[in-house]
Amino acid sequence: MDRLRTNFHTNTTIERCDTCTVRHRAVCGALSKEELGYLNRLARHKKVPAGQVIMSDEEPADFVGIINSGAIKLTKTLADGRQQIVGLQFASDFLGRAYNSRNAYFAEAATDVEICSFLREDFEALLKQFPDLENRLFQNTLNELDAAREWMLLLGRKTAQEKVASFLLMLAQKSSLLGCGHSETVKFATFTLPITRTDMADYLGLTIETVSRQITRLKSRKIISITGNREFLVPDMSALTEVAGQDQPLDD
Repeated sequence: MDRLRTNFHTNTTIERCDTCTVRHRAVCGALSKEELGYLNRLARHKKVPAGQVIMSDEEPADFVGIINSGAIKLTKTLADGRQQIVGLQFASDFLGRAYNSRNAYFAEAATDVEICSFLREDFEALLKQFPDLENRLFQNTLNELDAAREWMLLLGRKTAQEKVASFLLMLAQKSSLLGCGHSETVKFATFTLPITRTDMADYLGLTIETVSRQITRLKSRKIISITGNREFLVPDMSALTEVAGQDQPLDD
């Protein structure tokens, strides 16, 4: 794993910030053009194939990064060796944790991923130098906390139908925000399911049979459509939003 961490940041090529497609949503979007130039000199661009471990929990945290494309699966290892998915990250999300010398979780590329990475010490120095960047990272952390609380509600109180619909809605919203630039209001969305249905069931606290049954029901109601194995279309985002928050489930 030491070799993986070392190679992750050194075997890279520089990616210019002014051509980045997610900068407007990432933490670096708070920087001026001149500040971005300084950031660019420290950044390294890395392509990670699906299935590769990017970070290992309880290992030294050597770097942090901003996800340019793809999806990353975050997991925690239990005392008996079992692993639990605790989060997913997508383009524009911040990977890793500043001011922490050890990783808090496993981070594995769920799909092919591209990351703009920084040595952790270098990035922490930037936070001190550029207050706007530090404020943006702080706001990002608060947003993640809010999302974690929403997910606690989903796991604890929502029905199986609402859980599956909420998960698909989250993916649709992520896809739409990136595809539409600054626009946050969209009527439809397309996305690729970044994890297997088994992982999806694990993440939602359901069985794979229940997940598949709920997806089939959403499809039969024309709330979603599926082309291929993992390609999803949401023709009406408001309809999926309604199902994700409804009080009464369909017959199970």
